[in-house]
Amino acid sequence: MFVMEMYPLVDLAELAEPSFYAAHGYPHDLWARLRRSDPLPWVERAHEPFWVVTRHADIVHIGRHPELFLNAPMVIIPERGRVGRNFEAPPTLIEMDPPEHRAQRRIIASRFKPGAFKRIHADVERIARGIVDSLLEEGEEGEVDFVERVAAPLPIAVIAWLLGVPEPDWPLLFNWTNRIVGGVDPEFKGDAEVSASKNAIIEMYRYFDDLIAEKRRNPADDLITHFTRAEVDGRKLDQMQVFAWCNLIVVAGNETTRNATTGGLLALVEHPEQLRRIQADLGLLAPGVEEIVRWTSPIIHFVRTAACDTELRGKQVRKGDRLCLFYPSANRDEEVFRNPFTFDVTRHPNNHLGFGVGEHFCAGSHIARFELKMAYRYLLPRIDEIELAGPVERLHSSFVGGIKRLPIRYRLKPAKGRRS
Repeated sequence: MFVMEMYPLVDLAELAEPSFYAAHGYPHDLWARLRRSDPLPWVERAHEPFWVVTRHADIVHIGRHPELFLNAPMVIIPERGRVGRNFEAPPTLIEMDPPEHRAQRRIIASRFKPGAFKRIHADVERIARGIVDSLLEEGEEGEVDFVERVAAPLPIAVIAWLLGVPEPDWPLLFNWTNRIVGGVDPEFKGDAEVSASKNAIIEMYRYFDDLIAEKRRNPADDLITHFTRAEVDGRKLDQMQVFAWCNLIVVAGNETTRNATTGGLLALVEHPEQLRRIQADLGLLAPGVEEIVRWTSPIIHFVRTAACDTELRGKQVRKGDRLCLFYPSANRDEEVFRNPFTFDVTRHPNNHLGFGVGEHFCAGSHIARFELKMAYRYLLPRIDEIELAGPVERLHSSFVGGIKRLPIRYRLKPAKGRRS
């Protein structure tokens, strides 16, 4: 395997800087070099120094030992000069440790089981087909921003529908998630003294405060109603706890799926032979989606805090040390994946960590997989030619590998039953 050394002199502290990812995307060559030479380097800096965890096996070990590596008090390494929690909001499930985490996760266990989700497969498929159809109705040739027209509307629609958010308000969710995750992105931050993420969370709380109250008065078959009725240790969730659930589902359910969908199409544009393989056999959508999740790795990092002195790769990790788990690096680990820098929609096995590992494995992974399949199922068979129509614009974030805009130029095959 040959990997170009693009960052021979980079300060590893840059791995926590949002601007680094906006400018360079994922530094896969740097991570590969670290995996070979020092898979667990220590990054010293004035605020929140951290261990860089690059190997698949180490991330699995950390994820499976929550008693040694805690989610609290932070799950994201703050950028340079910032201290404390990243978002000014009540703690969500991803920030909790046992036993609180297990008690809270049971709230969604029944609603998020694959079997329970099957009852709305038809509705999700209808939403996906409608989004793609609206694009196709504009003609068999064109230029669009794929994020705006396809990748963003689908997860927002599904999340809003599951929560019980009225359709006219769906665009609000899209706006809030952009600003929460891209709080330091110049496009969303502007000149405001208060962070974009904090402002968005405040706006979202005010909105959901009213909607939660409405669901208490008029229950429905949706997640917000479910949360208002949920109990932990015999006590119903209070308003802030219900909001924390809404916040988590809106942000986590939107950003990861949207960016996997976008990054997946970008991968197919850059690897047209893989697109043709799926077009020739739609049975490859299932392994193709797994490869897309591995390849895109929408979450850049999560942080764990050492609960006590311990050892990892022969190094002494001290109580209170932060460990920054880089999932895109783990998903290119040469010890786990054959030809890890090859995008292969037939890859098997594919033990990627795109949905996490251990007790914090993504509860909605089957929903994300289904959304990805539906997004591609109706679009990919119609593509005759496709190419980028402009630069890929990436989000300023060291947490989510976001693509803000993906301009594409396409020509479609005639729909069945039509003449060209």
